[in-house]
Amino acid sequence: MRQVHGVDTVELTGLADEQPLVADACVSALPGQVCTVRVADCLPVLLTNAQGSVVAAAHAGWRGLSQGVLEHGLDALMRLGARHGKPFAASAVLAWLGPCIGPLAFEVGDEVRQAFVAADPAAAGCFKPHATAGKWLADLPALARMRLKAVGVTQIFGNDGAPPWCTVGNPLRFFSHRRDSLALGGSGRMAACIWIDGSAGLA
Repeated sequence: MRQVHGVDTVELTGLADEQPLVADACVSALPGQVCTVRVADCLPVLLTNAQGSVVAAAHAGWRGLSQGVLEHGLDALMRLGARHGKPFAASAVLAWLGPCIGPLAFEVGDEVRQAFVAADPAAAGCFKPHATAGKWLADLPALARMRLKAVGVTQIFGNDGAPPWCTVGNPLRFFSHRRDSLALGGSGRMAACIWIDGSAGLA
């Protein structure tokens, strides 16, 4: 996919595309079809239902997250399950949050805080004042958990905002665009993947 920090979700069917799919989330019910997102500070979110019959991957930077990329991805996942004769509720969805820029490193401006608080005033609790006026430290995993819980997803695993999950603070483990781009002119990317293994269930 060509990720653009938006909310569009595509279904992967195993057919080759001549051009990259422009989207920030993908879903599949096809065994062996790998749903993948690339990240280097943004939050990767992997989703499946309890039966492992459908899977999804979402790229959640602050823009996409504030605009509803997780909600769009969840909706596509649930519609795909229903289309295959296996409907399920959001409460049956399992979510895993991968590594991302952590709450001690994610410096943002007022416009980022306002984008989340306008949709949910409780999101203010995910922002701590920075030493610089008009700047905040944002907790991206906490914002994602809040958005998921608001639509009924309660089984959420992985990144809890602790330092070991921070891409910026762990240079020996993770790429970080924010940390590396100034010094190196760019950074690498990490991939978060989820797929259905037809012989052994969910992988």
